[in-house]
Amino acid sequence: MNMMFLKKYTAPAALFFAAMLSFASFAASPYLHDPMKNPSAAKDIVEAPEAVYGYAPSPDSTRMKAFLEFDWTNAQLVEEFRRQREDYHESIQELYGMIRSMKAAGNTTEEIARAVSTRRNEIRLESYRDDPEGLEKAKQSNLETFGNENGGTPDYFYAKYGSWETVIEKALSVNAGADAILGLYDKYYDTYFGVPESTYVVQPGDSLTRIAEKMLGDGEKWRVIRDLNRGIIRDPDLIYPGQVLKIA
Repeated sequence: MNMMFLKKYTAPAALFFAAMLSFASFAASPYLHDPMKNPSAAKDIVEAPEAVYGYAPSPDSTRMKAFLEFDWTNAQLVEEFRRQREDYHESIQELYGMIRSMKAAGNTTEEIARAVSTRRNEIRLESYRDDPEGLEKAKQSNLETFGNENGGTPDYFYAKYGSWETVIEKALSVNAGADAILGLYDKYYDTYFGVPESTYVVQPGDSLTRIAEKMLGDGEKWRVIRDLNRGIIRDPDLIYPGQVLKIA
């Protein structure tokens, strides 16, 4: 999770964000789905009523201990983290496209797992490109957790899980605790338990053509997506962030 520390604010802007996100916090908390009932999330967070979205990193968390120093009651800071987190979620869609392309090309499950796992590590570190401090923290965390500053290697995960299929599944997983802290837990709830390869979560700025190009390799196949989602899409020019569309 990219946690770039914001050092400067203007007082009016801070007050505006505080007011807006305090309302958002009240409206979104508690979540429809309780993060504390998800063991994967609960091990990384604690309930914190004063925090913007009601949760903060747990002092006992290995994955999120580097972020204990941040002020999770600071609405402007949390909003910036939330934006970065949304960008990260969008980047994960690249991995689904990689899997489809490699399957179509006849690659083995091991080859796909190695490529996807390696690319996942790259995406994580690339999300810190504007945050040198965060990048160093992420590398240090990787070093402590995996013995490799770039993250766990495909062989590390194969030795841990004993299956290349599971290596792929873990490469597609996301930190549910991080989403809970940033008000995104309900939005990405289905992804914590494995999103089918045949679905896509609409992102800001998406169009059916863009999605078809990204996920199917051909923008002209937007009609395929429209036809699969006639119960959701009434006007192909009107799709909205957060919609989950069938792709195949």
